[in-house]
Amino acid sequence: MDVDIWAWVGDTQQQLSEAGNVGLAMALGDLPAQAYEGRYPQLDVMAPAIAQQAETLELPWLEFYARYWHLIGRVGDRAQGAVAIGDAEQLLAFAQREDVRDCPAAPAAVEALALAWANADGPGYAPLRLEKLGPAIEAADPSDPVYTGLVTQYVSALTDAGRAGEAVSYAESAVQRLGAAGRQASWELGAESARALLAAGRAEDALSALQAAADFQADDPVAKPYRDGVRRALILATLGRVAEAVDALPDLDVVGEHPRAWVEWTSAVSLLAGSSQITNTWQLGRVIRQWIDYFGMMGGYRARVELALVAGDLAIARQGVWQARLLADLADSGTGELRDSTGLAERVAALRAAADATPEPPAPGPVAERVAYFDAADGHNADPERWAGWLSPLSGQDLETTRRHTTTLGYLGYPATGADIFWKLLVDEGDVASADADDIAYLTTLLVDARQDERLEQMAALLPHDQQHLTLARLHMARERWQQALEAAEHAVAAGAGLDARRIVGAAAQQLDDNAKGAQALLEILDELTEEDTWRMIVMATSAEDWDTVRKGAAKIGMPIKSTSGPIEEEMGLIRVILPAPDGGQRQVLSIRTGPATARLALPQPRGMDYNAGDLVVFDPQLLEPVPDDPQEAQNFVPPFAAVRILRPGGYTSYFFDGAAPAEDDWADFTETMAERGWPMWVYSDENYTVTHPTSGEALPGVFGWVAVPPGVSAVEVDALLDDATERWSHPLAWLDLAREVDVEVERHERIVKEYGL
Repeated sequence: MDVDIWAWVGDTQQQLSEAGNVGLAMALGDLPAQAYEGRYPQLDVMAPAIAQQAETLELPWLEFYARYWHLIGRVGDRAQGAVAIGDAEQLLAFAQREDVRDCPAAPAAVEALALAWANADGPGYAPLRLEKLGPAIEAADPSDPVYTGLVTQYVSALTDAGRAGEAVSYAESAVQRLGAAGRQASWELGAESARALLAAGRAEDALSALQAAADFQADDPVAKPYRDGVRRALILATLGRVAEAVDALPDLDVVGEHPRAWVEWTSAVSLLAGSSQITNTWQLGRVIRQWIDYFGMMGGYRARVELALVAGDLAIARQGVWQARLLADLADSGTGELRDSTGLAERVAALRAAADATPEPPAPGPVAERVAYFDAADGHNADPERWAGWLSPLSGQDLETTRRHTTTLGYLGYPATGADIFWKLLVDEGDVASADADDIAYLTTLLVDARQDERLEQMAALLPHDQQHLTLARLHMARERWQQALEAAEHAVAAGAGLDARRIVGAAAQQLDDNAKGAQALLEILDELTEEDTWRMIVMATSAEDWDTVRKGAAKIGMPIKSTSGPIEEEMGLIRVILPAPDGGQRQVLSIRTGPATARLALPQPRGMDYNAGDLVVFDPQLLEPVPDDPQEAQNFVPPFAAVRILRPGGYTSYFFDGAAPAEDDWADFTETMAERGWPMWVYSDENYTVTHPTSGEALPGVFGWVAVPPGVSAVEVDALLDDATERWSHPLAWLDLAREVDVEVERHERIVKEYGL
């Protein structure tokens, strides 16, 4: 983004803050970091909110800014394809509006659309990408910040079009044009040049290009280390430099969070899988299968086919013949979604031929005894991929075999295949109405995971009322249709369904904020509840302020409560309550636990927050961090819990203070004064915070924070107390917002802020 955009960001942050939109102001400058650092839950909430606010304020450049970063978060690291194309096209149309097109960053909308097309089908969309990018590049100057991104995408499109030689030449000329404009190429441009060289069969030159780009600044600095490692590993593996490639390859736990690296990482692994350093396991196959499904949902059609073919080759190397055949079928069907499927039919045929030529691994025993062998196998070390093959001969014929086979298939990422087999046995050839409840649950899970909702509804219609409604409730829960889930689960309970139906009643009722209903459904079978169920009941009963039910739940889990009636207000130690921050992140607030699932916030919060000191909060009693093993650390451990809701606001009001830190004695007196009045106070500055001496200019230790006062304490009283408590300090403290509110000595506080550089 251009510097003018950042100036707009700063100005608009101030406007939003002054208008009371503190949360939006805080989030505004953080959008690029959210996109690059993978903080997508925040980005998906804050970017649309900022765009909407920008539209209201009639700031189209700002609206473009918010929409652009949201889209980059989707088509960049998350590699969304067809699902993002419509939004990318709308952003481009917005960027071409008269009041937006002069924005220096507006051409970046073309880059975003090119990325979405590339994610969907790089080669298939290559002509369109070149057609859109060409004029945008011609209209841009190499000194423009958007120029590098545009030419990087042009090089990528040329490579995907099968014109790798042209891509290399174009990248070289782009670097020269940037140099003439006094700018350096980005790491992304250098890495894309390396990809073009590799596609051109010049692997050594590709490695040199990537090494030359190592010191270039990256547009996405967070992604540079793992993306460089993946590309370097692929080039080195192509060169046969196995040990170096393995060293360069990022671990699975690193790339697992970055979809845009998955295809290249898997390709590198497939070249290294024959080495002793890379283990080709069923776990690897399961992960890649999950990645294939991800791209299916995101419209990454080319990536889905590529991963299926590479995963099939890896399966063949493990003798996973059944899996290779399914992957060949998946790749074959996936080619129909591509705009250009050149060469893929031959690769699918080669995979099928390899599967036909590969022997199955020897089974552990006769077909009739394999269920017994399966049950006796070490569940921790057993290879489910092999068992899926060994159990298949009797699957669909024998119920015990079918149960184990189909659930194993579902676990490995093939729920549709498992559902077909179980359906044939249970529905087509059996009497599903009289089937065991566990078998119905197994088939339901397979159908849900395979997203075969209509088929599941068809099965439900054949079941007795209790199982019918329970099955539908499970489907609605999986699809987050809370009202339908609640209604179906209540019908199931009324028809005689057991604990599972009541759990769904509780979970759906909690989502619908009908906590009393959810708690009652579980209370009615209190003796049957597990500890987890009991805690859920306690949380819902607490939210409904049903203290009798809370006490019954506490008694069941052995938690002593001193009082016998009314609200539970006891001191049970310090905890950390995790609450949402205005920028979509999280805040940890030190709190005093007052009950099994309640805590009172102890720290004052800035103005504009939805909570403050004194608020009574319901929290989920499931620990978010394990208790440390070290006894000393465990003794000092303050357990963190996730907030569920604000039960009762304390009505406290916060006031900001800022200035030079006083002497220790003065500060001790100040904090004691606040404590005597029961006014929570917290310093948010650290030892690095300094202010400027107004005459000498030297740096002085600074302090800023918030003090919260309970209802009934007027702003005038706060101002007077702060004035009395700090009048003897060698340097004055400022509370400008409070002074403006009470209209007392406003000019003095403004002068302090200015003179001390607060």
